[in-house]
Amino acid sequence: MTVTKTKKLVVIGDSAFAEIAYEYFTHDSPYEVRGFSVEAAYLERVELFGLPVVPLEELEKTFAPSEYEVSVAVAYGQLNRLRARLVGIVKSKGYHLASYISSRAFVWQNVTLGEHCFIFENNTVQPFVVIGDNVVLWSGNHIGHHSRIGDNCFVSSQVVIAGFCSIGDNCFLGVNSTIANNITLGGDCWIGPGVTLRKNAGPDVIFGGADPEVSKVPAKRFFRVKE
Repeated sequence: MTVTKTKKLVVIGDSAFAEIAYEYFTHDSPYEVRGFSVEAAYLERVELFGLPVVPLEELEKTFAPSEYEVSVAVAYGQLNRLRARLVGIVKSKGYHLASYISSRAFVWQNVTLGEHCFIFENNTVQPFVVIGDNVVLWSGNHIGHHSRIGDNCFVSSQVVIAGFCSIGDNCFLGVNSTIANNITLGGDCWIGPGVTLRKNAGPDVIFGGADPEVSKVPAKRFFRVKE
């Protein structure tokens, strides 16, 4: 798929998420990535994908805010505070924040999206959903009708948020977690992989989820595998 490039972009970060953001913006958006940036204390290389990596403190010297937009491709460290802090820095420098919405995501026409959202492929975002600023929806989630996701949230893959739910700011929802219908989750919550939440919770709580116990019967013996 060829997309006409009409905008120039700098990606904040140089880790795995930054590499992934580069791929999506390059092949599925009107943005042309021209460089990367990290804070000087974490600058370990000067080039990525043949593009410059510059200190964030000097970003505007190379990439003028009047010409470039910015995407902060940082995950959920410190309950999303790291990404939020970097967003604040680039906004204070006068940059406009870019959003990415996959061409393979289903986002209903009356969904309200905040600034600087990153929505991967195979997300289903149903009618009357409200999504705040600086939200990441990794691939394959279901966001039910009339639900709200607050600012600075990270929703990982295959998460189900049912209808009429409210997710507070700065939350993390792990893979395959489920939020049942009409649930309110306070801010600063961590929902572990595979957790099903059936009642209101939070703020500032962790639902870790228990790992299954190893069976006393070995798998090969159970399935009668003959060597």
